[in-house]
Amino acid sequence: MEKINFTGHDGHRLAARLDRPEGAPRAAALFAHCFTCGKDIHAARRISRRLTALGFAVLRFDFTGLGHSEGEFENTTFTTNVADLVAAAGHMTGMGLAPGLLIGHSLGGAAVLKAAREIESARAVVTLGAPFDPEHVTRHLSATDPGPDGVREVLLGGRPVRIGADFLTDVARESLVDALARLNRALLVMHAPRDEVVGIGNATEIFTHAKHPKSFVTLDSADHLISRPEDADYAAGVIAAWAARYLDLHDPAPPPGAPEGVVRVTEADPAGFQQDVTSGRHHLTADEPDSYGGTDRGLSPYGLLAAALGACTSMTIRMYARRKGWPLDGVQVDVTHDKVHAQDAEARSGQKVDLFRRAIRLAGDLDKDQRDRLIEIADRCPVHQTLERAARIETDLA
Repeated sequence: MEKINFTGHDGHRLAARLDRPEGAPRAAALFAHCFTCGKDIHAARRISRRLTALGFAVLRFDFTGLGHSEGEFENTTFTTNVADLVAAAGHMTGMGLAPGLLIGHSLGGAAVLKAAREIESARAVVTLGAPFDPEHVTRHLSATDPGPDGVREVLLGGRPVRIGADFLTDVARESLVDALARLNRALLVMHAPRDEVVGIGNATEIFTHAKHPKSFVTLDSADHLISRPEDADYAAGVIAAWAARYLDLHDPAPPPGAPEGVVRVTEADPAGFQQDVTSGRHHLTADEPDSYGGTDRGLSPYGLLAAALGACTSMTIRMYARRKGWPLDGVQVDVTHDKVHAQDAEARSGQKVDLFRRAIRLAGDLDKDQRDRLIEIADRCPVHQTLERAARIETDLA
């Protein structure tokens, strides 16, 4: 994670964090936080970290007058927030990380919809709990009466925040209708049906006014701030999978000696066992079952190993049948794993070995000889052979 600064809409220094993956990123994203929150709010940190594990470079920053950024928030408006976003995108472009993906949470979602047309590199936009009417987010505020300068003070997150009259005036006259009609980018709308701050009806309006390609995904029981880790993780996974259809993802060339590329495993949650597994444009989740202290959100390591054996077995059978021209209509391989006591005389007493059992189903008008031969061929699966003979593992400190 890199701490960087850039110049905002009015010349103030804005503080940002760039979450960058190891090696060349597959794509770059710009994240806009929720109203008066900040770049380090849980949802922004969690979603950015998960996207980074999947190969995205993600920049998140504090709008003018918030967090570690310079300026006075009471002097900002919704329009200046949009200008800050455009400035952030320009800074990323200057770094060689032109953002193809824009992500906005709550009022940040409305801001990225307005800013998208001014960010040439943007190809896809994601909103999280965004209001269709930007003024909506101010309706739940308990504010003091305006002072002589028109500034009101509201309590947000246990701290006082000063909001200027210009902000309230500006946000009241904003409309997303035209921005949505002219978006010309793929749109993903994510919203929780039980959001008590920005109701689900806002998602309906955004989706209705947008043109295709557009998608809607529910955040189920998430709260407005997406404060639960599992909700933020789910949102990040959906965003990554969806964005891959619309972005020009850059998959790194495999390094010498690794023709299939690098499989990178990144810890997703230090408090548990969940792991993000990526290889080129592919990603999946590994975890442990609940009974072993995990959250059961992905295959266990042995489950992944069994999957490798089953997939390789099926592919090997298919390749042989195709070469022979046999009428094989389908293959199914069930794999189970256990640790059993060794039976051979050379094994130490009490030693356990790993036992993988395969149950292979072959569909098609095959005779007995063909079926028997395909079962024999299953043992020629490269993963099968790797598991049966010892493999060498070399470990280096990167």
